[in-house]
Amino acid sequence: QVQLVESGGGLVQAGDSLTLSCAASGFTLDYYAIGWFRQAPGKEREGVICITSSDGSAYYADSVKGRFTAATDNPKTTLYLRMNSLKPEDTAVYYCATTNNPWGSWCGAVHYDYWGQGTQVTVSS
Repeated sequence: QVQLVESGGGLVQAGDSLTLSCAASGFTLDYYAIGWFRQAPGKEREGVICITSSDGSAYYADSVKGRFTAATDNPKTTLYLRMNSLKPEDTAVYYCATTNNPWGSWCGAVHYDYWGQGTQVTVSS
C-alpha cells in the first residue's frame, strides 16, 4: 500500500528554521516527480518545491526561493523540506506528494496522485 507520512511540523517564531520529513512506505520516491505543497486557511493548495526525479531539476515557488530547499535520502524513501528564515505567511498545513504525471514538474497540485496527511507549521511574529 502506497503511503506518505509527514512529520516535523510545529510552532516556531519568525526567523527560525524547521525541517519537515516525508516518509514513503510501500514504494520508493522514484516516481516522475515529488513535491511539497502547503495550504493556508481559506487559500488554495500551492506548490512549494517540486523535484523531477529523472534529472533532479526543481521548481521553487517565488515566495520560498532562497529560504527553502528539498532533498531525498539515498534510498529515496524520505523527502525532506528545510525551511529557513520562516515568516508568518509560511503558516500552513504542509503536504508531500508524488506523481507519475509529467505535468508534475510544474508543481500543480491537480497533477499529483499520492498525498500524505499533512503537518501543521505555524510561524508566530
